[in-house]
Amino acid sequence: QGLLVESGGGLARVGDSLRLSCAASGRTTSAYAVGWFRQAPGKEREIVAAISWTGGLTYYASPVKGRFTISTDNAENMVYLQMNSLKPEDTAVYYCAARLDYSDTNYNDWGQGTQVTVSS
Repeated sequence: QGLLVESGGGLARVGDSLRLSCAASGRTTSAYAVGWFRQAPGKEREIVAAISWTGGLTYYASPVKGRFTISTDNAENMVYLQMNSLKPEDTAVYYCAARLDYSDTNYNDWGQGTQVTVSS
């Protein structure tokens, strides 16, 4: 089994920065990729960013491109999401998730989520 534990969420004002952390253990440390997702109240969950464990490949959703940066620390089995220039529409529960295999586009293991609230 894999385990992912998010931290770093909280309250922020428009324009502030937050850094989310995701600690991976078990099978998630050998996953093909890890992604950050978010779900706002009344909305569907959406992908925010993803990165291969080697760090060679990254993906960003259009709403966060240029503001968010995803990175890994392979030695510590950590994945980070640096969020800059936060906007009220970034308010959501943020989850990290592991995509175990390159051939399977599903994200198999999920963390419990961390709340990010951005106020104007």
